[in-house]
Amino acid sequence: MKSIPHKRSREVEAWLKREITEQKARYRKIVAEQDALAPKRDKWVAEFLQRIQTRGTHVHFNMMRKVGPEEIPVRPKRKFRVVF
Repeated sequence: MKSIPHKRSREVEAWLKREITEQKARYRKIVAEQDALAPKRDKWVAEFLQRIQTRGTHVHFNMMRKVGPEEIPVRPKRKFRVVF
């Protein structure tokens, strides 16, 4: 796919450069905040997995079903990814 040929002014190029720099800084900040939450997130996930095995999860309206240990997926060895 070819792009349409166009020219940008110096002001636009400067604005784009500033904007990209700011967005990358915001992204790094979000990633750092999410990484700092990792211990809490691991605890939340463990509590959730325990809860659905003991109390169960809603299947329909007020019907609940317990999830067996064999149905719990194995946690991957990679770092937990948060999509935002």
